[in-house]
Amino acid sequence: MAMHMYGLTLQKATAVTQAIYGNFSAPKAQEIVVTRGKILELLRPDDTGKVQSVVSWECFGIIRAIHAFRLISGKRDYIVVGSDSGRINVLQYDPKKNRFVKVHEETFGKSGCRRIVPGQYIASDPNGRAVMIGAIEKHKLVYILNRDASNALTISSPLEAHKGNTIVHAIVGVDNGFENPQFACLECNYSDVQFDEKNKPKPPVKMLTFYELDLGLNHVTRKMTTPCDPTANLLVSVPGGDNGPGGVLVCSENYVTYKNFDHDDVKVPLPRREGSDGVLIVTTTTHKQKNLFFFLVQTELGDIYKISLEFEADDVSDVIVKYFDTIPVANSICVLRTGFLFAASEYGDHYLFQIQGIGIGDETVETTTKDLGEAWKYFRPRKIKNLALIDEMESLCPVMDAKVADLVEEQTPQIYTLCGKGNRSSLRALRHGLAVTEMAVSELPGNPKFVWAVKTHASQEYCKYIVVSFDNGTIVLSIGERVTEVAFEETKILDTQTLSLSLLGENSLLQIHPGGIRHIRTEGRVNQWKTPGNKRITQCAVNDRQVAIALTGGDLVFFELDKQGQLMDIYRKEMRQEISALAIAPIPYGQTRSHFMAVGLYDNTVRLLSIDPNNPLGQLTLQACNAQPSSLLLTRMSADESKDAKTNLYLYTGLKNGVLIRCMVDPANGSLSDDRKRFLDPKEVRLSEVRIYDRPAVMAISHRTWLSYAYQGRFHMTPISYESLADVSSFSSEQCPEGIVAITNGSLRIVTLERLGDLFNTTTLPLRYTPRRMCFHPITNHIIVCESDNRTLPLAEKKELQKAAAEESKKDGAAKRPKTEEGKAKMEEEDEDEDDEEDRPTTFLGDLYRAQSGKWASCIRVVNPKTMETVCIEELTGNEAAFSCTILQFSKTDDYYLAVGTVKDLIMNPRKHSGGFIHLYKFGKDMKSLELVHKTPVHDVTLAMTSFDKKLLVGVGRFLRIYDLGRKKLLRKCENKNFPTTICSLDVKGSRIYVGDLCESFHLVKYKDSTKQFYIFADTTSPFYLTSRCLLDYNTVAGGDKFGNLLITRLPETVTEEKEEDPIGLQGKFGMGKLNSAANKMKSIVNFYVGEAITSLQKCALVPVGPEVIFYATVMGGLGIFIPFSSREDIEFFSHLEMHLRQENPPLCGRDHLAFRSYYTPAKECIDGDLCEQFSALDYSKQKGIAEELMCTPAEVIKKLEEIRNRVL
Repeated sequence: MAMHMYGLTLQKATAVTQAIYGNFSAPKAQEIVVTRGKILELLRPDDTGKVQSVVSWECFGIIRAIHAFRLISGKRDYIVVGSDSGRINVLQYDPKKNRFVKVHEETFGKSGCRRIVPGQYIASDPNGRAVMIGAIEKHKLVYILNRDASNALTISSPLEAHKGNTIVHAIVGVDNGFENPQFACLECNYSDVQFDEKNKPKPPVKMLTFYELDLGLNHVTRKMTTPCDPTANLLVSVPGGDNGPGGVLVCSENYVTYKNFDHDDVKVPLPRREGSDGVLIVTTTTHKQKNLFFFLVQTELGDIYKISLEFEADDVSDVIVKYFDTIPVANSICVLRTGFLFAASEYGDHYLFQIQGIGIGDETVETTTKDLGEAWKYFRPRKIKNLALIDEMESLCPVMDAKVADLVEEQTPQIYTLCGKGNRSSLRALRHGLAVTEMAVSELPGNPKFVWAVKTHASQEYCKYIVVSFDNGTIVLSIGERVTEVAFEETKILDTQTLSLSLLGENSLLQIHPGGIRHIRTEGRVNQWKTPGNKRITQCAVNDRQVAIALTGGDLVFFELDKQGQLMDIYRKEMRQEISALAIAPIPYGQTRSHFMAVGLYDNTVRLLSIDPNNPLGQLTLQACNAQPSSLLLTRMSADESKDAKTNLYLYTGLKNGVLIRCMVDPANGSLSDDRKRFLDPKEVRLSEVRIYDRPAVMAISHRTWLSYAYQGRFHMTPISYESLADVSSFSSEQCPEGIVAITNGSLRIVTLERLGDLFNTTTLPLRYTPRRMCFHPITNHIIVCESDNRTLPLAEKKELQKAAAEESKKDGAAKRPKTEEGKAKMEEEDEDEDDEEDRPTTFLGDLYRAQSGKWASCIRVVNPKTMETVCIEELTGNEAAFSCTILQFSKTDDYYLAVGTVKDLIMNPRKHSGGFIHLYKFGKDMKSLELVHKTPVHDVTLAMTSFDKKLLVGVGRFLRIYDLGRKKLLRKCENKNFPTTICSLDVKGSRIYVGDLCESFHLVKYKDSTKQFYIFADTTSPFYLTSRCLLDYNTVAGGDKFGNLLITRLPETVTEEKEEDPIGLQGKFGMGKLNSAANKMKSIVNFYVGEAITSLQKCALVPVGPEVIFYATVMGGLGIFIPFSSREDIEFFSHLEMHLRQENPPLCGRDHLAFRSYYTPAKECIDGDLCEQFSALDYSKQKGIAEELMCTPAEVIKKLEEIRNRVL
């Protein structure tokens, strides 16, 4: 039977490959556009400094470069995108649609990332008159930018600036005021290669070439060519015209050189970090103000230098380079006009800093042209002083390994990922849910039931009281610098059980309790309404001017404020059975009353009633439920985030059996449509309305708390990663402008939700070295992590160096100890700073003690998943590096052993080593120690190992071996040497072994115990560079390769057990057949290009009762799933939807969608769920047209998309 998959991204890639800044949505908006491989995203720091994602768009193409430009006298910036589409794209952000809009697109070359097809480099004239787009080799095109009569952007035909046999390293636009636009290119001509005495080619000379666009003649000429340093790698444009001297800075190893027309070179050395061999700049940014500009450049070690020029008119006399600060190495850094610095880290989290100083008066090392030829100046990295950390954006990049398991027994599996590189590595536990920031906690007496945060006047910006209701009383807390209890005389709120407390009208409070209603008006006047006879109020609902209550016996009473502000009892109705829930719709803007209310009854129905004066309490609609309604809520929401977006009225119904239903209410007749159902938890659901980012949202409280909200064009339903709550209410104060007040476990909590749109929240454990592999203990659920790093000193050697440096520093300090009181005070301050540096983690400073290539540091770590703390850690010695691990039992004992594969003295290029070892450890008491049993030498690197028939199955280089437990070392039982390159993965099912080869895909192996032989009975027909694999069933294997492809391959059913057994044993004896081939072939049944190298694959269920999916993680930090279709109808529906979207919604950067998903092999039997989910972002006319072709409505298509996502998460 064929397999059909639905590919869906759960979390977009978190790595940032490039970042630019500008005013994209409004003239003064300070925003950042980042690329994440194939995703374009707009970020905006809010008033508190938190970076918010405004829009994220899947482009279905590899984005090679982006650049921002602004037309003359323009107020907003455009974005030029160079991609693998072979087209130049000019984009603009549309705030009304909240998406990027294609302004212009022109084809200039073939698709794909090719050397001679432009798109790798983009530069623009600083005045927005022209843009140059260049290839790695030969080709460069220039486009003239202008406006037409309607003030729309126009772009000319391309003007060629090609130069054969030339490799381009960098392109920038030169600022020369309003003269003809110029571009500077760092080029290398390889046509005339020279050889040295040993007949080895000399490196060709690098040249700085200036190209000029003649706007009058409409062509491009080479104006000047000058030689550069052979190590030059980067160009920086210097402001010109009225703002500076113009020209460029050429960045090379250890130097920065200023170059310009008719100007002598000004060369300055760069300060060096202590212990470094050289300095190479990797990223730059320019900050310009009136009469001031400077450059911030970052080196490959993370050190930031400030570069400034001394000049008069167009004559530059000196270049000053000064150490600024040290942060993690970034792919891009951006300085915003608001004083923020955004650093898109090469790996690990991204950061937003506040610039507190620009280094003026800072006594740090600096170099000028006078230092040229002198001894190098060195500095020691310090903690950040000119920068202050404001916000962090979590990034999983690079994901080295990932596994899904419920190790802490929460009933919902967690995702454990090994992330990062070097001392910025981490083990992260991801849980499905929004992250919560806890602002305050206060214990309460007794067991609270309800909570409200209320204002006393509608014009107030912040809440004044927090009201908490108990079974037998109510307390009122005043909100200020401190939360204090308020007496009854001040608020007139009765100390009894309260069912509802809210602001009514402009300036009065309404308290509803089982015995009646208290309307607390201004100046302390109280109007009361008491229940008739022995009846009690059981349910209630309130909006700004209307009140509904349910009495015992099923009586419904409706109140409304009159013009004098009196609460009047105007309608009554007998429902003839008990009422279980009530809700009143909010009053529409510009009106004085709502027209709908909802009533939930014990007969498992919800009835929508009219509260219009023309049809008081008349039934409009009846909804049957499969359980008793426990809570109702009517609210107005819209998936469109624009301010003038039209809102719809939704009815949320929480049932006793844990199901939540959302329906849309027709404003004309009250009919219900577009119902969405979701099972939350096996506990009744209670609903509360809150406000998130000044937009309404719904909290559904069950065993877990869920949030229903609209974000970036669609509705989300996500759990909150917090303990179970009893009740919630919106809250605002000066200290917390937008938060939530909640009660749980006898305490009052004030929390905030920040990262909307994120599916997961993270718990992080920092690691010592780069993680390689992890495994889980089957009994205790502890996590075992193998870590290793090249060019890194082991911990013991680092401590010795630190100790020696500290002693030397003390000696120097004693010799230089000043005698004056001022000098002593200054020295004490410096000592305090040094203490702070020692206490501070070195993650920002990087590795201060770098070793030579081939020097390895490695350790084995045992982690408790419940506390995410390290239980024990074992440092490896002898220059060994760990690359694989597994836990197994041997037949001779019931104990569990940890096997670790290591290699000694490994040098990556050219590849050589001194052999390897298999370490065998026993776990100590309570997993607090590892006891080495013995080490077994092997001849090559061990990249894969697993348990097989209570023995150890390992892949040593290209050899497959079985080991058994021995006294002094492992005993080799069997071996097969017939695999093509290197064994990188092993899986076992029954007597069959699934071997993954590093370059040659999968091999199926049978082990014959009688002859102690392996033989390969099946393999694949084409090479596949494996990075991850997953066993789906006995005959089916899924794999991911280093190019970003997913492959699912299956052994044909015609391969019977008889064929597999190989009775005469020829394969085992003589090895592989001819042409590197096995007797049977596996067939590819699914092919799909993900776009990022897949580092982990696993078959699992992400929810306790959900279906099994294929979970994957990518090297760029993306997480996704492949869902198998269960019906032919779903396959046909989504296939047709994908086909229509390819035509109606072409990719933003001009790449053909089908060609992109078939990058290396044609896409087969897999629907692109990311493309299907863009249906909700289309214009309604296009949605309606596609839906008509599918013979349904747009709402039904969106419902289908939500259902397939909710089914698995």
